[in-house]
Amino acid sequence: MTSPAPHDGPAHPEHAPRGLLTLALATLIAAAAIGFIGGAFRWCLQQAITLRADLVEWAHGVPVGWLVPVAVAALGGLIGRLIVKGSPRSSGSGIQDVEAVWRGEKELPGPSIVPGKFVGGLASIGTGMVLGREGPTVHMGSTLGSEAGRLLRVSTADRKLLYTTLGGAGLAVAFNAPIGGAMFALEEVTKSFRLRIVLLTLMATAVAVACSRVVLGDSPDFAVPAIPTPGIETLWVFALFGVLTGLVGVLYNRVVMRMLYTADGMRRLSPVARATLIGAIVGALLYVDPNLVGGGDSLTQDLITGMSLSVWGLLGFFAVRFLMGPLSYAAGTPGGLFAPLLALGALWGALVHSVAGPLLGEVADSRLPLALVGMTALFAATVRAPVTGIVLIVEMTAITSLTVPMLAACACAVLTATLLRSAPIYDSLRERMLNARAASPGAAGP
Repeated sequence: MTSPAPHDGPAHPEHAPRGLLTLALATLIAAAAIGFIGGAFRWCLQQAITLRADLVEWAHGVPVGWLVPVAVAALGGLIGRLIVKGSPRSSGSGIQDVEAVWRGEKELPGPSIVPGKFVGGLASIGTGMVLGREGPTVHMGSTLGSEAGRLLRVSTADRKLLYTTLGGAGLAVAFNAPIGGAMFALEEVTKSFRLRIVLLTLMATAVAVACSRVVLGDSPDFAVPAIPTPGIETLWVFALFGVLTGLVGVLYNRVVMRMLYTADGMRRLSPVARATLIGAIVGALLYVDPNLVGGGDSLTQDLITGMSLSVWGLLGFFAVRFLMGPLSYAAGTPGGLFAPLLALGALWGALVHSVAGPLLGEVADSRLPLALVGMTALFAATVRAPVTGIVLIVEMTAITSLTVPMLAACACAVLTATLLRSAPIYDSLRERMLNARAASPGAAGP
């Protein structure tokens, strides 16, 4: 039987004004820290992506140049997994770890998470793994929150609260989306809108994003042209699209978990060798086309700005990234699932538009609506946090004209996934993590 999550009961002495002020001070310290550290992490990743593209361009001009990106990406996988060997809880996404701590299923980790996620995430994501930057920033933010609480000597329950709320700040920094980060902490992790939790979460995301903008500037992650608001007569298109996206989300979750359990069963190949091999595969695809791998931001931006791809081209990109995301995650290096999932959703929307355009009426005029709605609906189907998904995309694109279609598609995607009894991806990952811990104390999985 697990202990209950931290709560807001009025009898606790630290719920008095003085205790709340101490928590607020810890929140401000940790939020500023994750704002600057998370901003630096994103800046380093941007430089790594630029260097990666230059390296691939150079490799195409030299004999046997394909070996260069293969070697670099394999090295990234190797370094990322070696770091995890020294700091096991740095593996994979930190989101299921944050949820497990909040639910009382795991204890708070030590501060080694911060350098482990920063360096390991930079090594694996920067060299091309199909992983998201939000996993490291969420986990770094959570750990900084817990450490700030320890510094100010708050109770263990309140350190867990800081561990949770600062995770939302980490997500906000990852996507320059303060409201989305707050919604993530409230809707996905705590599943609570109690005043004390809301207050600390809003403080954390506001300060963290303000500090990160000192490093990164303030502009939406994606530059999107104005989109006319679709007419009410098109809602059936988005609803049906949501149902189909729900099916894709269910399949994607199953592939992620199948890849992980298959990797667990590969006893003859050490985790370090496995990560190195997966890195080499990523490097080979990187040589073919950089958009086949990586977090996917540049691919999403290209799709938004009119990248010309045939139906077969879109299908090829979708199929490769559909498999490479789970395969990269199975490497066990630091990195998350969100960012690649958004790129996959954009590809899915563009693909449906290309295949079924003549049947879509007004929606067929541009692939943008389905691409953006696809990002939210696939996120909703896999994570089961539809409001967070919608807010994230609205903040990342500064587009509000698609909110009604997004609501319709997300509702249908979540309904479909729920009726098919598909567990939310982070529930499945948390269960796997806890089972691995029970089978081998001290073990941690992605």
